[in-house]
Amino acid sequence: MNSSAEPSPLLRVLDRGRWAPSGDNMQVWRFEVMGPHALRVHGFDTRSHCVYDLDGHPSQISLGALLETLALAASEMGWSLEEARRLPESPEEKPVFELRFDPDAACPPDPLARAIETRCVQRRPFRTRPLNDGEKRAMEAAVGAGYSLLWLEGAATRWRTAKLLFHSAKLRLTLPEAYEVHRDVIEWGTRFSKDRIPDAALGANPATVALMRQVMKSWGRVQLMNRFFAGTWAPRIELDLLPGLGCAAHFVLLADRPAADIDDYVAAGRAMQRLWLSATTLGLQFQPEVTPLVFARYAREKRVFSSVTSCLPRAQRVKERLEDLIGQDALARAVFMGRVGEGDVPTARSLRKDLAELMHKP
Repeated sequence: MNSSAEPSPLLRVLDRGRWAPSGDNMQVWRFEVMGPHALRVHGFDTRSHCVYDLDGHPSQISLGALLETLALAASEMGWSLEEARRLPESPEEKPVFELRFDPDAACPPDPLARAIETRCVQRRPFRTRPLNDGEKRAMEAAVGAGYSLLWLEGAATRWRTAKLLFHSAKLRLTLPEAYEVHRDVIEWGTRFSKDRIPDAALGANPATVALMRQVMKSWGRVQLMNRFFAGTWAPRIELDLLPGLGCAAHFVLLADRPAADIDDYVAAGRAMQRLWLSATTLGLQFQPEVTPLVFARYAREKRVFSSVTSCLPRAQRVKERLEDLIGQDALARAVFMGRVGEGDVPTARSLRKDLAELMHKP
């Protein structure tokens, strides 16, 4: 690409679309331009090395968020997304999507598009002002047909949810497989990162961050800290319990029927992104809380996910707490979970790779 030339309309759409959210800022997509109004998205998942990416479903939700973001970005050009088709011959671990845009649609800009780049994760506590009816209706409308929101609000329910997150975090922080993920996705000593999570965006105070940086240099150090110095308590309180209490509400995004395949999770990702962007346009802060859903599914399917034998029984306890909180039917249909509320705009965040780095290289 000639950097001095004006980028094509499609490249401008891609440049906006790359701001879609992905787990740990992995950016699980690459773009291949097929024509002035057509492209292929080459997706991939991280199930082979990320304990949280169970069967690639979280990555598939991220790919859905990308497709929705591209559709919204195209609306700013007056285009509509005419087709977004997954190639059936592409493997599930590396799905390929063909997208075609209609440049003659005279499509009005979707109001959610203006939040594409300002949407971000806030991991610190929010204010506890309850959501008003207008805010809840706007977010419920944003997720679209086939989805609904289960609100977990009120002081007593927030406390139960915060305790769930606190117990889920103990499992998260004592898994060697999770340690490997955390070690690789945090960029230390920075407020911004193009391909990871900057440590300043973790939501911890500087002293906790400094301790984490030293402890996470090896799994042996983590085990020593956990065994003799109650090493999980500070991060669990600061990163899970207090934020769990400090919000307007937690929510669960429910599909009308349980997700069964990759297309269901991609569709759920589109709904999730519209929800997140809707919250952003309302001036609300947002944080995903998906690890309890992942651990609950490991437990429900009795799938061994760690070399530590005690992890499956502990995942079972997370599942039981989550079932008690939202019910068995809701758990079977849950595709995403998070918290929302008024709060300060983060001063640190994940950025994105440059568009040139995200182009497909066969």
